[in-house]
Amino acid sequence: MATLAKPSSDAFVRYEPEAIETVGDGIRRQMLGYGPEIMIVRVWFENGAVGEVHAHRHSQSSYVESGRFLVEIDGEKQELGAGDCFYVAPHLDHGAVCLEEGVLIDTFSPLREDFLGEET
Repeated sequence: MATLAKPSSDAFVRYEPEAIETVGDGIRRQMLGYGPEIMIVRVWFENGAVGEVHAHRHSQSSYVESGRFLVEIDGEKQELGAGDCFYVAPHLDHGAVCLEEGVLIDTFSPLREDFLGEET
């Protein structure tokens, strides 16, 4: 029978306003649970905020918790709202424009070392 590992003290993440960082004009984020192979991040967008088109080596899957977004992936654009999701394969250009104030829940694999101030 396998032995279950005990959770570390950072295994549980609670909502703490002081843990939220501003990362751009009208964009704030909080790192949620993460380990070497996965990271979940809550990202708040004000109306009109722009997540500039960019690419990275990580797989990304995002859930639209609230609001409306014009999401671009590899040149294709779609308007997404609460309950919708999108997936970005590694190295594909992608970005989002917030059409109505909202929140994205982003999941990355492996974790985004750059979000933690570490080298990639």
